[in-house]
Amino acid sequence: MKIFKFVGMSLLASSLLLGATSVADKAKGSGLKAIPTDKAELMKLIDPNKTITEERVELGKRLYFEPRLSKSGIISCNTCHNLGLGGVDGVPAAVGHQWTANPHHLNSPTVYNAVFFKEQFWDGRSPHLEDQAQGPMQAAPEMAAPKSLVEERVNSIPAYIEEFKKAYGKEVKVDFEKITSTIGIFERTLVTPSRFDDFLNGKKDALTEAEKEGLNVFIDKGCTSCHTGIALGGTMQPFQVAGKYRFANVGDFKGDKNGMVKTPTLRNITETAPYFHNGAIWNLADAVKEMGSTQLGIKISDEEASKIVTFFGALEGRKPVITYPQLPKSTNKTPKPDFK
Repeated sequence: MKIFKFVGMSLLASSLLLGATSVADKAKGSGLKAIPTDKAELMKLIDPNKTITEERVELGKRLYFEPRLSKSGIISCNTCHNLGLGGVDGVPAAVGHQWTANPHHLNSPTVYNAVFFKEQFWDGRSPHLEDQAQGPMQAAPEMAAPKSLVEERVNSIPAYIEEFKKAYGKEVKVDFEKITSTIGIFERTLVTPSRFDDFLNGKKDALTEAEKEGLNVFIDKGCTSCHTGIALGGTMQPFQVAGKYRFANVGDFKGDKNGMVKTPTLRNITETAPYFHNGAIWNLADAVKEMGSTQLGIKISDEEASKIVTFFGALEGRKPVITYPQLPKSTNKTPKPDFK
């Protein structure tokens, strides 16, 4: 009797292991990829041009939290992409200079794992993080700071000049492009591996049975047609393929010139409400069902949506430890805040 009991338990264990393996293989076969565990392999992905150094990352972090890069002197990159809030601001439309909401009612996408996106911004107009950092700083409804003002503020602070020299060499020219590219270098390090990555990398018990079931539903419903790759998103895709988005009239954003919209990442999605480009949906299950009708032309039931959302919990990543930096003091030459 004991022998039969042992055999039965062994068969059950083998079945569970096989199930875990098959789900992981199915996910990989659907185009889902894990963040590599090997540091060298990861660095090839996030730093192909070998620009990352400890000094540049630390300087980039200071500049990321630096409100004096804005015209008013009170808005930083972290204002809209708050690293303590999943890399977002938690409001439907970004709010910037003079308390101005984004005129197109665009929601702030997360900065976490943005290094894996093929394009930046909702309309994909920027190819990488270093270029992307230039946009919000100059945009009137965001940080509203002309290039010349950003350069003057930073160059008026001796401590920053010394940090740039340490990061790039004594002959460095601290111009707008160097300032913003340094922020981009810091942003490249904001990677959040999760239990989902552990699962794809071979840890078979990293997901619960309910999360594996949710992953299965996610794949079977066709969600990986857009939410794929390492970022589970981050590529330009047609929007409103099968039906009209219920909140299409919130804001005037229509995508790029071809009507393509950047697919948001699903990593840390449980932390980045509200959803969609215009932040019109707050409930994640509702967002899943809306994607079913809008993009896939199918009805996703409440039960199916709940299972998919359960899987999304496994995408909550391990955040890098970010210590809020002490910023260097202004001088008499530092341009004063301007709220106009």
